[in-house]
Formats: sequence, structure tokens, C-alpha cells
Amino acid sequence: MRKILVVFGHPSTESFCGALYKKYVEGVKKSKNELKTLIISDLKFDFILEKGFKGDQTLEPDLVKAQESIKWADHIVFVYPTWWASPPAILKGFIERVLMPGFAFGYNENSLFVEKYLTNKTARLIVTMDSPPWYYKWRVGDPGYKIMKDILHFVGIKPVRKNYFGSIKMSSEEIREKWLQEVYKIGLNDP
Repeated sequence: MRKILVVFGHPSTESFCGALYKKYVEGVKKSKNELKTLIISDLKFDFILEKGFKGDQTLEPDLVKAQESIKWADHIVFVYPTWWASPPAILKGFIERVLMPGFAFGYNENSLFVEKYLTNKTARLIVTMDSPPWYYKWRVGDPGYKIMKDILHFVGIKPVRKNYFGSIKMSSEEIREKWLQEVYKIGLNDP
């Protein structure tokens, strides 16, 4: 039995991205795994890392709870859209505030390498996009995955698997239903 944390990084649960999130959660609930969820838009916190990693910015209570959930989890699933070829600002702001030194990693004096504090965890990215995934990967270069994978590897989370769903704007109801069933099965059998 695994402990799965699902982080929803879209401003609206009423989007198709929200439908994928709900379907994945439904699948996990039918599995033998434990589940916690986190909807970033419901959290109360300053999205701006005011002074970078050198400043002392107190974590809001919602971010303290988010860190506790991340620490608890064996497997972290991020569900979000691709906007401007990368994860949305809401998710990036959350990551910048939560994956702080002392919690997610530690600096080593006189070394470029950091201590990774979130090892023995895996991740999955469930991502929607308006472009076809093949175009995003081969023509655009898959920057969103590279960003998320690099961040998660930096703090010790690996492997990072991905599932892309698109083109959302060109998809039919039949295709969307197929995607929802696919995500349900992923939730049922993840990781």
C-alpha cells in the first residue's frame, strides 16, 4: 500500500483538467492506496518568494500542512494544464514557496551539490494542453516536463512519469471520455 498525494495546479476544478483530477482521485480511492489531496487554489498564501532562498519568509499555515502532506507521501501526482509551454504560475508559485531549503533540500558549503531531503518518493504529471502532445514534445521540446522533472529530481523525487492529454480544444466528447477512463485506470494502478 502506497501513500499518494494529488496536487491540483489549475485555478478551476470545473475545467477538463479538474475532471481528470477527480477521475484520478476516484481511481485511487478504489485502490488499496492511501490518499491525500491538495487543491492549490484553495490555499491561502503569498505566491511570491519575496527574498529568494536567502530571505526569511514565514510559511503560512496552509503551506506548513502542504509540507506535512509531501513528507507523508510516497508518490506525488501533479495535475495541471500547460500554459505558454510550461506549468501555470499557480503551480510554480506553490513549488517555490513549499520546496524550501531545510525542508526539500540542504546546501553544502563549498559545493554545488545539495542534499536531497525528499528521496524515496516518486511522481507523476498529468498534464492537459491545447497543442497535440507529439507537437509539444518534438517541436516545442517538452519544456514543461523538463522543468518539473529537474525540480523534482533536485529534491530527490524520482522517477517522474508523465501523461499528456491534448489537444483539449480540438478533442471530441468521445475522446475526452476515453481520457477520463485512462486516468481512472492510472489512479487505480498507480504507481
